[in-house]
Amino acid sequence: MPLFIVRNDITRMEVDAIVNAANESLLGGGGVDGAIHRAAGPKLLEECRALGGCATGQAKLTGAYRLPAKYVIHTVGPVWRGGGAGERELLTSAYRSSLELALANRCESVAFPLLSAGAYGYPRDQALRVAVDTIAAFVLCQEITVYLVIYDRASYSIGEKLFADIAASIDDQYVERHTDRRWEQSRRALARRLPPDVLWEAESSSPPMAACLPPESLEEALGKLDESFSQMLLRKIDEAGLTDAQCYKKANIDRKLFSKIRSNVWYKPSKPTAMAFAVALELPMGEARELLEKAGYAFSHASRFDIIVEYFIARQNYNIFEINEALFAFDQPLLGG
Repeated sequence: MPLFIVRNDITRMEVDAIVNAANESLLGGGGVDGAIHRAAGPKLLEECRALGGCATGQAKLTGAYRLPAKYVIHTVGPVWRGGGAGERELLTSAYRSSLELALANRCESVAFPLLSAGAYGYPRDQALRVAVDTIAAFVLCQEITVYLVIYDRASYSIGEKLFADIAASIDDQYVERHTDRRWEQSRRALARRLPPDVLWEAESSSPPMAACLPPESLEEALGKLDESFSQMLLRKIDEAGLTDAQCYKKANIDRKLFSKIRSNVWYKPSKPTAMAFAVALELPMGEARELLEKAGYAFSHASRFDIIVEYFIARQNYNIFEINEALFAFDQPLLGG
């Protein structure tokens, strides 16, 4: 299931659970903690008093009261002490403990603030890296949608060198767990049964001369439709030796959306969705362009979104979460669906 980075007020997120960046007492504080307690009302504090506090790196669950969520998951991140006091391990544990608690309570969606990056002094770029790495590893294995909620641009940072490199690239180019194996097995079996002359030739040369002649009728033209986006995507998944679930999770795509694409041969995805699959399949630039064309799109150097994605593909960096960090930093749509 997907990980999304969004700019919002976490107290307004309509999800199953929101995560509170609490202190060990669980009795409220400043920042996100104070905002959540104010929005939830006094009954949240009453329930927290009965929990007996929470250790750093652990998490506890309460009701959400006036908040638009079902639950509040209270977790305690570490205070930054220079990086040599196990801060990364404790911060990773805070995220993972919260996610496991959400899953145990059948939450399908959860929203996190950037833990420890406020008063606890954890460097924001490092805090972001821990958050994305931990959440990304979790959602690849579990069916849960996670939002990393950034309140304002001052709370967000990507590495200065990466930011500068992408900005330079834009300046240079801007103007110029639920796998349905029956689907996979049936289409692979079909491919084995079909004679070679009707199989799609991915590396074929130019079409024969007859194919270049104008059709005699509209019906004839429509009868010569090219391979669709859905067909090419499923073929590429098979060629890569991936299961459907492995592919859509790598693409940061919801299972339900993938099912629509798989079951409708003429489904037209959004451009971020099509690009997400190109990244998940680790396609080189030429094949990424071809997959995009099947959905009716093209890479354009008049689009910051396109240039940023092309920047990463050209460098063979197919980490979709790193790409989304950069897209978020430049106020662009994120890859996925």
